[in-house]
Amino acid sequence: MDFKLEKKDINSKARAGTITTAHGEIKTPIFMPVGTAGTVKGVHQHEIKDDIKAQIILGNTYHLYLRPKLDILKSAGGLHKFINWDKPILTDSGGYQVYSLSGRRKIKEEGATFSSHIDGSKHLFTPEYVMDIQRTIGADIIMAFDECTPYPCDYKYAKNSMHMTHRWLKRCCERFDSTEPLYGYDQTLFPIVQGSTYKDLRKQSAEKIASFEREGNAIGGLSVGEPDDEMYEMCEVVTNILPEDKPRYLMGVGTPINLLENIALGIDMFDCVMPTRNARNGMLFTSQGTINIKNKKWENDLSPIDPDGTSYVDSFYSKAYLRHLIISKEILGAQIATIHNLAFYLWLVTEAREQILAGTFYDWKAKMVKQLGQKL
Repeated sequence: MDFKLEKKDINSKARAGTITTAHGEIKTPIFMPVGTAGTVKGVHQHEIKDDIKAQIILGNTYHLYLRPKLDILKSAGGLHKFINWDKPILTDSGGYQVYSLSGRRKIKEEGATFSSHIDGSKHLFTPEYVMDIQRTIGADIIMAFDECTPYPCDYKYAKNSMHMTHRWLKRCCERFDSTEPLYGYDQTLFPIVQGSTYKDLRKQSAEKIASFEREGNAIGGLSVGEPDDEMYEMCEVVTNILPEDKPRYLMGVGTPINLLENIALGIDMFDCVMPTRNARNGMLFTSQGTINIKNKKWENDLSPIDPDGTSYVDSFYSKAYLRHLIISKEILGAQIATIHNLAFYLWLVTEAREQILAGTFYDWKAKMVKQLGQKL
């Protein structure tokens, strides 16, 4: 993997760059649609590529490991071929899913033991095994195995967890560096900064992660319930330390405003289930604010879903029709709303990049944050 930093904003830490992988280029800043189980829910691959204009999607190690299972992925030649996607893929290590299974898992130095949410079967994820799983999945960018701490989290737990994540990272790197890719192209390992919402721990973790000198770095353990101001504060602490010449990935974030504020802090990569999950519940993100399409005010509104939208669904369907579909719980309604939201997120980061390149990002961001906070 290669990262080229192309332009920095003079009034913030926002940057525009290009990540080059075996499956193509990624122009940053970028948002990655979440395809947890090898699918972005309700959206065909050609729509993700051609209409939404995603440059990279995300899969999840925990879910793909449980089904379709590794033997099927290996026989297919990896996840790219299994889902017929020829652009880059990133896989989360499954650490967040293990964290979310708080009643079903035990974490110790060896790794994390958990019960499957599907059939209750017992499994053990060690740092080494998670590297092997992600080799089999075949993503271009893979994540180190870490523990994602809850919020709130007491200082002692956060500190002990952070140190264990660092020890696990060493084991991840050793396993990754001693094994080869399975499908004839290179993979890249990103470490993950932890430390909850404690400045000194975040600083310590960022310094430790940077010392491993991998090709990119991630920030985890945020967007787990903490106030936005704390997220931004921790992000700023970390981006002040992580090297400028490598991409920075903020995991699991977030709202459109979160994206813009964190781009201004020097973040290059994002992923979040929000645009797809909220779409299925009838919330639409637009450049003018958010729309709850289930509100009665849209019942007779035959205007396009979003006259400023970039997706074909925005002009092809009306608000009244989409409201009817969502209220009726028709699958097509969820599909239309999902395509709209993902296309909007990709437009937002692409426009942010253009503003950075043009030297106008700072003023544009201030205007956009005001607009995005409106409820229509």
